[in-house]
Amino acid sequence: MAYLKPDKPEKVYVPALRAAKEKNEKLVCLTAYDYPTARIVDEAGVDIILVGDSMGNVIHGYGNTIPVSLEEILSATKAVKRGASRALLVADMPYGSYHTGDNKAVRNALKLMKYGGAEAVKLEGGRNRVDLVKRLVDEEIPVMAHIGLTPQSVHKLGGYRVQGKTTDDAKRLIEDAQMLEDAGAFAIVLELVPREVAAIITEELKISTVGIGAGTNCDIQVLVLHDLIGFTFGRQPRFVRQYANVSGVITDAITRWMDDVRSGNYPAEAESYGLPEDVDAEKLKASMPF
Repeated sequence: MAYLKPDKPEKVYVPALRAAKEKNEKLVCLTAYDYPTARIVDEAGVDIILVGDSMGNVIHGYGNTIPVSLEEILSATKAVKRGASRALLVADMPYGSYHTGDNKAVRNALKLMKYGGAEAVKLEGGRNRVDLVKRLVDEEIPVMAHIGLTPQSVHKLGGYRVQGKTTDDAKRLIEDAQMLEDAGAFAIVLELVPREVAAIITEELKISTVGIGAGTNCDIQVLVLHDLIGFTFGRQPRFVRQYANVSGVITDAITRWMDDVRSGNYPAEAESYGLPEDVDAEKLKASMPF
């Protein structure tokens, strides 16, 4: 008996990333923080959805990612899970959720997976996170690592700057990447890293590299959805290419709606609900004691 191939693309699981790397197939990752954007991103065919702590900047209006709480990530992950069925769902572990002991970090990661529906977690740091990555992986929690610019360390780093620009710093990044792979991470984000350094790491590692501001050689590219579609405020990083201006579309729609309301063109009769034919509006009005 012949079986028809399903029209729906196959669900993306962690092993699919390594398989794609071995075949030299590029994958894509975008952020989502709610149900409707998760549906749009997933149905568009994105391979990985990251519920990122970047929500601090683009959703909550924080100045950086540090104030983002585990509860905020958990709530967003639940919503995204309802909207995404194909993409691999990765949840960020926010600042403070994995800094006070491995046992607490495991409990927090398990919350994101058990109650949020995450299929993997992401955390920042290099060699200082190796033991934690090992522990999480031992507890059957897939881990995406993150080195280079680590936004949760913005105060330590002194701002959002390219990392690994000196020979020593580049060597340290390469070593960190290798150590995280050995610890069991299934992928590693390289943020604001010189393209040459990202290329070396990508070539040396068996696991996938996820680039953001790290050149074209990475196995996967990730962007914050709001940056991609022009739904943010202020200056954007150099690596962001804006493919739409959603802010402009929304502003135009609101302006036209306000004009119609003020001119009496909204709502039109066809957009309003009327009384049933057996109810006379004039008699109804006359029957009221005012």
